[in-house]
Amino acid sequence: MKIILLVSFVLICSSLLLGQTSNKRKPVKTGTPNGLFTPAIISGEMVFTSGQIGVDSKGQLGETFEAQFEQVFQNLSAVLDAAGSSSEHILKATVFLADMNDYNKLNELYRAKFKGDPPARTCVQVAKLPRDAKVEMEAVAVLK
Repeated sequence: MKIILLVSFVLICSSLLLGQTSNKRKPVKTGTPNGLFTPAIISGEMVFTSGQIGVDSKGQLGETFEAQFEQVFQNLSAVLDAAGSSSEHILKATVFLADMNDYNKLNELYRAKFKGDPPARTCVQVAKLPRDAKVEMEAVAVLK
């Protein structure tokens, strides 16, 4: 009887500990760390990304809004993939525009990235983005 109680106690404690660790922050690493921010954080079944601008692997920023948006989406997808998610699992996106006159272009490009209903989205114009980017996007997604 004592052994059954002891085994039950150990199993319950183990399951509680495993449940607690799944809610802790887990940083997502992509490439060389820059020390300024983490590309994404996993907490439980959720992924929270940092904002992504349209800088390619060579550090170049696209010249047009369309080029920057395409690179932003590639960068965001790469971060989500590294986290164990994907753009198909985005629940909410926040888009920052340097110029709200790009809003219609954004809607066309954004719509083309998602099959069916797109994720919830907030879009705002900001005074300035890093490196004078035209667009930045962050997302909240679920793991695959």
